[in-house]
Amino acid sequence: MSTEFALDLRLARRKAGLTLRDTAHLLNVHKSTLSALEHGKRLPSVEQVCLLALIYGRSFQSLFNEVTEAAKGQLQNQLPSLPEPGKRWLGRIQREKTLTRLSARLSDNDKTHGRA
Repeated sequence: MSTEFALDLRLARRKAGLTLRDTAHLLNVHKSTLSALEHGKRLPSVEQVCLLALIYGRSFQSLFNEVTEAAKGQLQNQLPSLPEPGKRWLGRIQREKTLTRLSARLSDNDKTHGRA
């Protein structure tokens, strides 16, 4: 688990003025479970991430910024080598639209983060 993610969770809780016990209660977990999340020793479930985002008033993406950036890089590497579907593939037009939008989102993200 990312140290950055763990530190971000702890910082978000402290900025919210919540104790470990407060947040653990809201998550319906033992405070040792939350401590393990905040120290990078345990991965949160999707439900826990959603709850944490609501508790701290943050987006899912902001909680997982480091993971999201790595995923975007992986997509950028994989996109050019995507195999072509069969000639009879009925979803060809929609596929092209989806891939064009994905490429644009990845390019826009690069520009907004100074990687263009």
